[in-house]
Amino acid sequence: MDFTLAYPQLDNERTGNTGTPGVWLFDSGVPGRTLMISALIHGNELCGAWALKDLLATGFRPRRGRLILAFCNLDGYDAFNLQHHDASRYVDEDLNRVWTAEKLSAPTTRERKRALALLPWVQQADWLLDLHSMHEPCKPLLMTGTLPRNIALAQRLKTPRHVIIDAGHKDGTRLRDFEQFGDVSREEACALLLECGFHGDPASHRVALDMVARMLRESGLADADQTPAQWLLQQPDSQRVLEVTQAVVAPSMNVSFAQNWQGLDTLPKAGDLIGYADGKPIVTPYDQCTLIMPSLRQLRAGVTVVRLARNYPH
Repeated sequence: MDFTLAYPQLDNERTGNTGTPGVWLFDSGVPGRTLMISALIHGNELCGAWALKDLLATGFRPRRGRLILAFCNLDGYDAFNLQHHDASRYVDEDLNRVWTAEKLSAPTTRERKRALALLPWVQQADWLLDLHSMHEPCKPLLMTGTLPRNIALAQRLKTPRHVIIDAGHKDGTRLRDFEQFGDVSREEACALLLECGFHGDPASHRVALDMVARMLRESGLADADQTPAQWLLQQPDSQRVLEVTQAVVAPSMNVSFAQNWQGLDTLPKAGDLIGYADGKPIVTPYDQCTLIMPSLRQLRAGVTVVRLARNYPH
């Protein structure tokens, strides 16, 4: 699929208004939640940057609570090259794998240093919407993690159609699962990660705008008249909730797929062939196994190449 989403110019937006580049804070002065919306955790995921740019252009101000907007990996964004867009996912290491006290205590990479700059804003947030896009063409996926409060929020939003209950990655902790967002006891702290579609698909921009509008309303920061009506996409008739049961992690560079799988492909029988790793077959563990975000574009040892899911509840 061609990369046709335009590169957003962020000359004004990257200054922020907080003293932290790329971070904006709007405080209503009225009690309410603090919602953080983050974009560009990966420098080649442009749809979220477009959505935040559009929101800033409206002059939006929350009626209640506080809004934090963060353009995160600006170094990755600056390195973007349309001909090699995967290369600007990050500069030194994946910014969405550094969210642990151990990694943040040793800011040896540009991504860890950026995470430390973002940390005070992350820690203020009650709710998080983290906007992403995908290596391969796929329908939007709302990734909730395993906490029931996030699953419930996803179902209240009623969109997109596919909700994915997923545990973390073996190669590091995501922002969505960091501190308050991963704490079982912090019932008020909700976090969702939205995969808006393929990186270069202009439709991913529309998906991001839709969820920004819905989260502003659901969080209580905004009333219905405060976001443009055209941002809202038609809701699906129902949602399909899938639970990831396991991840296929590359043991080496010797990994291949049996077919050119697309996200949400469902294999009918246990034992169906998915691919090979170090010459050994990778097969489905149960009937009606759905493939979540299969991709070899970032292949290296330790990287998840596909997640396996089934309908929830079973």
